[in-house]
Amino acid sequence: MSNAPLRIAVVAGEASGDVLAAGMIRALKRRYPNAVFEGIAGPNMQAAGCKSLFDIEILSVMGLVEVLSSIRRILGVKNALIEHFEKHPPDVYIGVDAPDFNLRVEKVLKAKGIKTVHYVSPTVWAWREKRIFKIAKATHRVLGIFPFEHEVYDKYQIPYSFVGHTMADIIPIEPDQAAARQTLKLSLDSSCLAMLPGSRRGEVAKLLPVFAQTVEKLWQKIPDLQVVIPAANQARTQQIHEYLQDHLPAWLNDKRVVLVEGQSRDAMIASDVILLASGTATLEAMLCKRPMVAAYLLSWLTHKMMQRMYKPKYFALPNILANEALIPELLQEDVNPERLSQELLALFSSDTTALMAAFTRLHQSLKQNADERAADAVIEVINE
Repeated sequence: MSNAPLRIAVVAGEASGDVLAAGMIRALKRRYPNAVFEGIAGPNMQAAGCKSLFDIEILSVMGLVEVLSSIRRILGVKNALIEHFEKHPPDVYIGVDAPDFNLRVEKVLKAKGIKTVHYVSPTVWAWREKRIFKIAKATHRVLGIFPFEHEVYDKYQIPYSFVGHTMADIIPIEPDQAAARQTLKLSLDSSCLAMLPGSRRGEVAKLLPVFAQTVEKLWQKIPDLQVVIPAANQARTQQIHEYLQDHLPAWLNDKRVVLVEGQSRDAMIASDVILLASGTATLEAMLCKRPMVAAYLLSWLTHKMMQRMYKPKYFALPNILANEALIPELLQEDVNPERLSQELLALFSSDTTALMAAFTRLHQSLKQNADERAADAVIEVINE
């Protein structure tokens, strides 16, 4: 390695990738304080010292149909990013999740002789296993967050490092509910629901109306139920506020409703039960040791395609990790206020001792000092 500062490209596509990348960036900076980081960064990455060349919101789209509607904009960013890194080659390009975008960029840069790492394995274990050959062409190494993933990489002899999940390192095994409630100025005496309708615009647009109707139903049974809504970022805060203004203006003056920005972990820990969009948030809820109901609404076409191609029995991460139905997971027509409120009410009144024990076992399996392990792997790739 020369004496010039390391130049490290890091590109994340959404809130969960922003968290993972930020921890890795901090670990790399501890070893190489002069290293220069640039790419596509969310607020956590930027706070860790990564310069963002484009707004992370551009890549925060979900579902096959939803991506198609944004394709021109995304392709424009992809081409501009490749051009930038061809002119200013980094020592390594790290694509964090967002595989449909990052693997394409990685493939081009790898062909140009630039080292590439892909952080968060694409779900080749779940569907479209043959994507593994594209992954091999695109990246020098995959960094995985789940322990079962190595099997598919070993099968095809593709370099893979299990690093664990940074959230499992950060979140205590026994989170402090009372402290979280004090942070959010929530009552210690009333029950609390955390409501997370997603981190992407499309998710929130689909799920917020049905989640809000579910809360109205819950209030009929638990009148003093507190509802904390942690918006993923400023754009989602504005989107949620506008929805409430237009459709449920009374909520804005209702002391039972607390809308906060970027405090999802505090909100989860403060809650008794969580209602959320299926995705990485279900992993965080599991690590916070809270019972939850996971829901998702896909476009008709995306759902039909997934029905044919998706292999696992479950789609919520706690259930996939445990290989059993630990939490209720609802899709499509099952995502309605009647069914959601029924599942949630059951959780408010049930004994969750066995569930918490299962969550704790899974937490321990993911607690691997992920930031340092990811940094180790990146440095190994640079030095290969």
